[in-house]
Amino acid sequence: MPDDDGVDEFARLFKRFLERMQQSGPAGRESLRDRLRAHLGIDPEQVPVVTASFASYDLPNVQRAVEAWFDEFEVLGLAGSNRGHHTLSELLEMAEYDRFGIGAVDYQRLQIDVDEEMDCVAFGFYLGVRGSDRYVALLRAANPQYGRMSVDLEVLSVEKEAGDRFLGAMPDLIREHNVFRGKVISFEGHDFGHGVGPFRLHPRPGVARTDVVLPDGVLERVEREVIGIAEHRETLLTAGQHLRRGVLLYGPPGTGKTHTVRYLLSRLPEFTVVLLAGTSIQYISPACALARLLQPALVVLEDCDLVAEARDYTKGMENPLLFQVLNEMDGLAEDSDVAFLLTTNRADLLEPALMQRPGRVDLAVEVPLPDAEGRTRLLSLYGPNLQPSADVIDEVISQTDGTTASFMKELVRRTVLLAAESGASPDSGHLRAAVVELLSSRDALTRRLLGATKGDVPDYSPGEPARPGLYPG
Repeated sequence: MPDDDGVDEFARLFKRFLERMQQSGPAGRESLRDRLRAHLGIDPEQVPVVTASFASYDLPNVQRAVEAWFDEFEVLGLAGSNRGHHTLSELLEMAEYDRFGIGAVDYQRLQIDVDEEMDCVAFGFYLGVRGSDRYVALLRAANPQYGRMSVDLEVLSVEKEAGDRFLGAMPDLIREHNVFRGKVISFEGHDFGHGVGPFRLHPRPGVARTDVVLPDGVLERVEREVIGIAEHRETLLTAGQHLRRGVLLYGPPGTGKTHTVRYLLSRLPEFTVVLLAGTSIQYISPACALARLLQPALVVLEDCDLVAEARDYTKGMENPLLFQVLNEMDGLAEDSDVAFLLTTNRADLLEPALMQRPGRVDLAVEVPLPDAEGRTRLLSLYGPNLQPSADVIDEVISQTDGTTASFMKELVRRTVLLAAESGASPDSGHLRAAVVELLSSRDALTRRLLGATKGDVPDYSPGEPARPGLYPG
């Protein structure tokens, strides 16, 4: 049986063995603490940490801003389990025992244009120099799956004032180097809780003015409000006039509201465009923040009636989302070159809210069903190769009274399809057959879906003003 001295010696050696095992870092890897000490010239745990957080979608912009701040830099990764769940201070504390070693940088590939992606630093240390100041900056991406909803930047500098200067410069650098400036962007959610997910970028439309078929004077009014103010911004500001504006396009579905918006996007190629449709209008606050940052900008709110419909479901309560939209429109500074374009199929639902919040919408324009002249132009626009006879055109235009631009577009496609099935070139006979088919009684639902109302047009006149707890109209 071993004596007590032998047991004590074994315990001492075993404890020392465990300590040595804990202190030994990843085999063959340089110590994080040693590398940071060599860069800063001081023990890193003695240096103050300053932090800042940014929107989750701003990772490429924060990275560009960080790299623009430094005169020179290198980027290091970290090896070790659970490294992403600790703050920089915690990492430094654990690095004292060499738990973490220098490893590969974590990257996240993000879309920054329609056909361009960027490898963004998702977890990495920037060892940078600016003038005589030396910095260590830990940049990490948002990770909604684990509850981290923002891009975090933690900075070490020998002098805290240097770190404050660094973070203080970030907003202007992000604005200057923003990858989304002049792009067409839509906001989307993500799969883990609330908040904005990665942006979706869209090609800018190329719609010519001749491709927009509206009654005389309608497009001109919209152009003056949206494009005219942009073209004469300096004159207006000098005269003390504000630049922000709101335009509402309303009318039956399929009459060309979205097409008109696409044309305006084509005319303003330098504008940043934020698209929100339906329930994605819940992201109106970050959308307006982005528009303010990257102005001149357009914020497009399609199908606003989808949020207006729910405004009185809670008795006595206004729908906070709808009024948040209106408050965001009013909250912009008067010199903000931001235009709001709203579209709706149900102006009667929006009108009570707009009346209670006057001044948000400067111009409301009805986009009506096309008249006979408009349908003739649409037939020529969508089917330039059809070339039917004049009497057939008159016949078709008469038969399609009360239909929408969408109906005329489908009419041309159906004509081409019928001709292709018969193995011939489209002619007047195929056009007549397409009209009969689309207007037949057995296709009543198709007719309604395409907007063929045959004169049964919804009433867009204002109803009785809404009262709390009552559905408008």
